Amino acid sequence: MTVGSGHVVSRRGNPRAPGWVHAYRIKAVAADLCGAGIGSAVAFEVRFGGFTPYVVPYVLVSLALPIVWTLAVALHRAYEPRMIGVGSEEFRRVLQSGLALTAGTAIGSYATKTDIARGYVVLALPLVTLLSLVFRYALRRGLHRRRAGGGCMRKVVAVGHAASVAELVALFRAEPHHGLHVVAACLPERVPGDVVADVPVAGDLSDVPIAVDQFDADTVAVLACPEMDGQALRRLAWRLESTRTELVVAPALMDVAGPRTTIRPAAGLPLLHVEHPELTGVRQLLKNVFDRLVAVVLLVLLAPLLAGLAIAVRATSPGPALFRQTRVGRGGRLFTILKFRTMRRGSDQQKVTLVSDRGGLLFKMRNDPRVTPLGVRMRRHSLDELPQLINIVLGHMSLVGPRPPLPEEVARYGDDVRRRLLVRPGLTGLWQVSGRSDLSWEESVRLDLRYVENWSLTLDLQILWKTWSAVARGQGAY
Repeated sequence: MTVGSGHVVSRRGNPRAPGWVHAYRIKAVAADLCGAGIGSAVAFEVRFGGFTPYVVPYVLVSLALPIVWTLAVALHRAYEPRMIGVGSEEFRRVLQSGLALTAGTAIGSYATKTDIARGYVVLALPLVTLLSLVFRYALRRGLHRRRAGGGCMRKVVAVGHAASVAELVALFRAEPHHGLHVVAACLPERVPGDVVADVPVAGDLSDVPIAVDQFDADTVAVLACPEMDGQALRRLAWRLESTRTELVVAPALMDVAGPRTTIRPAAGLPLLHVEHPELTGVRQLLKNVFDRLVAVVLLVLLAPLLAGLAIAVRATSPGPALFRQTRVGRGGRLFTILKFRTMRRGSDQQKVTLVSDRGGLLFKMRNDPRVTPLGVRMRRHSLDELPQLINIVLGHMSLVGPRPPLPEEVARYGDDVRRRLLVRPGLTGLWQVSGRSDLSWEESVRLDLRYVENWSLTLDLQILWKTWSAVARGQGAY
């Protein structure tokens, strides 16, 4: 390595992305080709039902559609490495490709006076888009499984103060599906032999390019740090430019998601505009209507199951089928939550308070002797929570939201934690799909506050989708 004129020339020369990135992109292209091939074949068969001289042009279109589709997806930059494995942007760009190709076909046929079978187009393009989304989702699930085992990770050099670096390391370790693994840290003041959260300190802020080369990193994450001002960050970008190392900057608002943040340039400065969370208005009304409609439908569809569980609870242990308990809802209002009884009668009156080794109040314990054998099985798959659909219909709860707290828990809330009461508690939430009862108090609070800050109907749908797999696995439920 040689250093001169503020630039670094690495021995790695002009490195490419990690091998697994190229393999994943090839699989994504193959998935899009297969999706388009299957979609076009199904549309052809449904619309025409067989081969005749009349359909020869549509045979050619069906053969060309996979290539055209892949080019459309590439033009919408859905194969970029930064889209891999995390977030909805990859799926959004695939959907945009489908809409653009449909619009382009309609406009092209009108402009050229081409008579095209509308039934074929209306069936083929949506089906191609849907299959590509399904195949890409399957690819992502496979990638997440490999990342859970420590594979397919990006090596990150974290830059910032020790506390911020330690928090970033903890976040990445708790959510390995993001594919980021911190291998080294660079702090404003380096002390030889320093270690932050089991991550070696490779130097100070001027040693970042050296640390990248030493640890073979492909990403540098700059955290909120007064010493790393605009000029210093620009110089760092210049020094990393020759190595093609990805540079990301984490704002101080680390739990504020993309939909609430936009870059607004002013006088040459990229200003980060942060919108306030929308907790009232039309979107909240739509959420309430959606919650209650879905809850009513589920109550009707699950009525036989609910009746069977109620009978089983009464038959296996003395006492009522339903357990009622006072919880705290939106704005601190009290309500009575409904659950299937999973404990022996009178267990709720046993004043047992457990303090977690990780701090905070531990609300559940493993192998609780008060839980009935049937209760253990119901808790494992959250079947005891189903009566809360009635609470949703009554407006006490939402389908998705923070965990409904007990009054004694709320009495111990600080000002920050009390913010989770700005929205209705949920039947499920980020806590449900991120570990359930295995979460520490601090992690549960962080997830609840993240939801409050970033609520959207799209996020609700994503959480509801993930809830099925979390409940089926039964991990973290006791």
